[in-house]
Amino acid sequence: MMQAPVQNNLPVRLLLVSLASLLVAFHLGLIFSGLTPNLVSRPIHMALALPWILIIGAKAQAGSLLYRSAGWLLCALGMGACFYIAYNQSVLGDQYGSLEGTFQIAVAMTLLTVVLEAARRAIGWPLPIVAFLALLYGLFGQYIPGEFGHSGTPLTSFLGTLTIAEGGLWGSLTGVSVSVVAIFVIFGAVLNAGEAGQGFMNVAAAAAGRLKGGGAKVSVISSALFGSISGSASANVASTGAITLPAMTRLGYPKRLAAAVEAVASSGGQIMPPLMGAGAFVMVELTGTPYTAIITAALLPALLYFFAVWIGIDAYATKFDLSGIAKEDRPPAKDVLVTSAFFLIPFSVLLWGMFIASFTPQYAASLAILAGGLLLLVNRQFSIKPSQIVVRLEKALNTAATQVSMIASIILCASIIIGVLSITGLGVKITSLILSGSGGLLWPSLLLTALACLVLGMEVPTTAAYVICVSVAGPALIQSGLEPLQAHLFVFWFALISTITPPVCGAVFIAAGMIGEDWLKVAVTAMALGIGLYIIPLGMIANPDLIALGERPFGAVASALQVGLGLALISYGMIAAFRSPVRVLLIAAGLAVIFIRVFIDA
Repeated sequence: MMQAPVQNNLPVRLLLVSLASLLVAFHLGLIFSGLTPNLVSRPIHMALALPWILIIGAKAQAGSLLYRSAGWLLCALGMGACFYIAYNQSVLGDQYGSLEGTFQIAVAMTLLTVVLEAARRAIGWPLPIVAFLALLYGLFGQYIPGEFGHSGTPLTSFLGTLTIAEGGLWGSLTGVSVSVVAIFVIFGAVLNAGEAGQGFMNVAAAAAGRLKGGGAKVSVISSALFGSISGSASANVASTGAITLPAMTRLGYPKRLAAAVEAVASSGGQIMPPLMGAGAFVMVELTGTPYTAIITAALLPALLYFFAVWIGIDAYATKFDLSGIAKEDRPPAKDVLVTSAFFLIPFSVLLWGMFIASFTPQYAASLAILAGGLLLLVNRQFSIKPSQIVVRLEKALNTAATQVSMIASIILCASIIIGVLSITGLGVKITSLILSGSGGLLWPSLLLTALACLVLGMEVPTTAAYVICVSVAGPALIQSGLEPLQAHLFVFWFALISTITPPVCGAVFIAAGMIGEDWLKVAVTAMALGIGLYIIPLGMIANPDLIALGERPFGAVASALQVGLGLALISYGMIAAFRSPVRVLLIAAGLAVIFIRVFIDA
């Protein structure tokens, strides 16, 4: 996740805060002001995000004069094109996705170019390259022989559908970024600018610090709490790791284990409700399932993931004789109580708004933002320091703007791909390929999809990898017999495993760099600790009740206990200091427990 820019120059700081305030106010204003046309809100969302990527972002600042000048030019052209769409939305709506005249074609090409470059500067080459290849396919696919060609689409209609209608850049995915993801990102930024972050650490230390392997277990709990609102494995490692990694090192943890614990625990933030790395909100749009139903379904699998990590830490603690945190190093009960209030109050407002007042998730989150904003005015000593308030507000606004903009760049770029798949029918053809390659059987389809998710997720952020994979493989899984939510959760989990799986494992790279250990050693340890990330999505398919907590709570809990037992056996078999025959027996027994229903049905 991109970091908020740090500036010492007062005029520059004021400018950044002004831009960030405008972005935050716009998104909150959309929630409280009622309906705004999509061709107004979504282009303005992009326009407000562009400066943070093309001008303010780290890559833009580190580039040459020519590179920075190109950023300014692209930002100006892109914002102008966005405001042109917003200003003329009623006229463009009557064109039904068909461009008229050279000027509109130039606007369309400008928008697509700027989106590709913004995504490249934000997250690197892979996703923009996939989007560019998708555009080439849309433009020239009629010249491809055989079933993977298409009949061709007029240029004005193809570009128009992507840029002046709600079938490309301004489609439903961008709508999720505007109205939901941005709000929850702002919520996370507000919480982490104040005492809530320390509150997470204090609660974790009080709950687990005294236990065997307590230093690692503190990392697990704090990362679960922090990750549930940050939704980014990289941001989680950088934030909680700055505290937990030195603490584990002082307690005598091997460096590879300490870094692996932090990487694995932090990766769990993207599957932990309520935010799930923006995946929950994208899932709402793609499945039509209510947000509350999705986070309810995702809860038990997420808890099982952290349970498996916890069991793995126990096994390592026995192996390396790792003690807990000394009593004098654990926070006093008063500090735990006071600092925990800084995240419990906003979370309580959020939960009250969603589950009791029955507000929409984004409206409830907006109320929680206001509560969290008020808490920025006081510190844990209940004193008000104006200079501290200014720093906190600046941090909250800049972090929110930076992270909203990065997610916007990802979703806008992914929307190009989804738009081309829809216009050309390529998604249906890939679905047919998966079905034919698997012989129409469910488990081969799952394995093919998992492989595709792993490969794509190594180069593309989790949410974008999920969107692309589920667009092409989701229909095949559903046709093979899965419920839509099952298929989407399966794809989302496997889009995440690249955070700890070589050769590209972002969370591992960051944690290894912070502690000064060889990343490959950390990755091997992380894969053993994070075994649940590979097993649980398959367990959801073998035990459908696992994600049915809302409909069949007793069945869901029973399935969770079954999968949890299997994970414990597998984790101990992989990590604990047993002889090889015992290891194999434990792992086999664990797999049998989890997949017994599949064996019986077979």
